[in-house]
Amino acid sequence: MLTAEMIVIEGGTPLRGTVRVSGAKNSALKLMAASILGNGPTTITNVPIISDIAVMAKVLETLGARVSRHDHTIEIDTASVDKWETPYELVSKMRASISVLGPLVARFGRARVAMPGGCNLGARKIDMHMLGMQALGVQFKTDHGFIEATTPEGLHGAYVSLDFPSVGATENTMMCAVTAQGTTIIENAAREPEIEDLANMLNAMGARVSGAGTSIITIQGVSPEDLHPCQHATCGDRIEAGTFLVAGALCAGPVTVEGIDPSFLRMALMKLQAMGCRVECGEDSITVSRMEPLKATDIQTLPHPGFPTDLQAQFMLLCALADGNSVISENVFENRFMFAAEIGRMGADISIDDHHAIVKGVKGLQGTAVKATDLRCGAALVLAGVYAEGTTTVHRIYHIDRGYEDYVGKLSALGANLRRVSDPDSEW
Repeated sequence: MLTAEMIVIEGGTPLRGTVRVSGAKNSALKLMAASILGNGPTTITNVPIISDIAVMAKVLETLGARVSRHDHTIEIDTASVDKWETPYELVSKMRASISVLGPLVARFGRARVAMPGGCNLGARKIDMHMLGMQALGVQFKTDHGFIEATTPEGLHGAYVSLDFPSVGATENTMMCAVTAQGTTIIENAAREPEIEDLANMLNAMGARVSGAGTSIITIQGVSPEDLHPCQHATCGDRIEAGTFLVAGALCAGPVTVEGIDPSFLRMALMKLQAMGCRVECGEDSITVSRMEPLKATDIQTLPHPGFPTDLQAQFMLLCALADGNSVISENVFENRFMFAAEIGRMGADISIDDHHAIVKGVKGLQGTAVKATDLRCGAALVLAGVYAEGTTTVHRIYHIDRGYEDYVGKLSALGANLRRVSDPDSEW
């Protein structure tokens, strides 16, 4: 059921202080899927308390797993998993649930998974997931909205070259390959920190994965019986961290984000410095502050280590208030400029030309009613409301709840004046 709430923000308050980020959503979901391979009770710590995690837990329970949670620790006992089909009503809510495909095939040699859903960010085709696994001996057919996978001759190592360094395709191929006989090499693999996190957990379970974090990943196949449960801590969420750093840049700060490896955000930190911010990095923290007006800059989203598409909306907000004109090029998801229309309601001057956004800096924003069209758009709109003059109401905040734990509480602790209230017009 969608959350019939909205966030009401009274703008113009300064933000400063320290916030600790949660575990990475985009990692924890895949770690949960990988627990299928352990055939026993795996414990994952530093798991964010967000709605997407609850959906993945239900997906695993549908397969027969026993899932229990205490605060930020989740235990998943997959010894009793005896099904390999995931229902549409769960998978359609969240695209990441497609990540059970690889581990199910690796453990059982078959899977039946509903076509995925999630944020409306364009096609986001899963062809590459299937192509990578086909090279390992998996045969696919689609039937009434489901993907059916079988391995009539078993899994075997293979050379896999991805057309694009897709995170999901890299993860699914990697998890499938851990029990393939022989050696698998994934070329043009995604290099995101979450890939390294998954590889570290797989290795703790008895897999033999090397090269994660580079463009070439090598997997030496092991027998399914050689895999076992483990305990693993989720890495910090670089996108949540980047969102709060943008908040600090927007309102001058200083804002310190703890629980994040600064190397996860090199390109974003470079852009903050280019826009006139001061950035200080510790071993496990980043502080951003600003003493001068924001400067315009150009941004191109690219796979890691390029600028992350998941921070594009937040930096579009900064560019909208910068001195001069900026160009933002979206090279990952074709529908990710929906934020521009919403912030335009608040006075931003943004025009779209294909996959480019031309952002002309304005002096300020005015509070009004806006709606979150996806997870990152929602987070950025709340920050816009914190900066804007007057009152802003952000509707459809169930998008935000998918990926940010206690977003209102963390911003309040930094000084923002905002609250969650019942939405009288939930049709927004």
